Amino acid sequence: ARYAQSLENAVWTNQFDNTANKRAHIETTGPEIWQETNGKVNAVVFGTGTGGTLAGVGTYLKDKNKNVQVFLADPQGSVLYNYIKNGKLERTPGDSITEGIGQGRVTQNLKDAPIDDALAIKDVDAVEWTFRLLHEEGFFVGASTGLNIAAAKQVAELMGPGHTIVTCLCDTGQRYYGKLYSRKVLQDRGLLDAVPEPYRRSLHD
Repeated sequence: ARYAQSLENAVWTNQFDNTANKRAHIETTGPEIWQETNGKVNAVVFGTGTGGTLAGVGTYLKDKNKNVQVFLADPQGSVLYNYIKNGKLERTPGDSITEGIGQGRVTQNLKDAPIDDALAIKDVDAVEWTFRLLHEEGFFVGASTGLNIAAAKQVAELMGPGHTIVTCLCDTGQRYYGKLYSRKVLQDRGLLDAVPEPYRRSLHD
């Protein structure tokens, strides 16, 4: 923000607290999900950084059908799981290999979002699904996407068969290549065993 003030013709978009972020998802992502599921979506679940996607999509879908369930997926070391569960900004244990999600505060985009419940997702689950997506589905994604898929699986198990659960593939593995796809980094973080053994061939040293 200070740099933008000192630079001619520059603007700081402030994606965390500029609620145009949330509005964009009310106007675009939410309607797309509603249309593509023919209005039969039962739940959405997203990891949260700025909060714009979760709040915007949740707001739109709740307006269309108040029974749609909105879940926040939170990585290790973030405060949002405890905030949703008990109203306290207390971090869950550990830190996370995910990037761009998890928070230490409630952003303006997330404030008053229609969230029904929260899930605390461990790195081991996010990492497992990141590599399963690569080798089983052909999606080269990052750990934030892995977290979303791990959370969607949990929601599906909670709700049972016959429900439509929506999440998003929100990042690419390219930006994680030096960390998430490094055998040494995963070993150092105690996460190597989270990668299914046949899929470890995609790791570099």
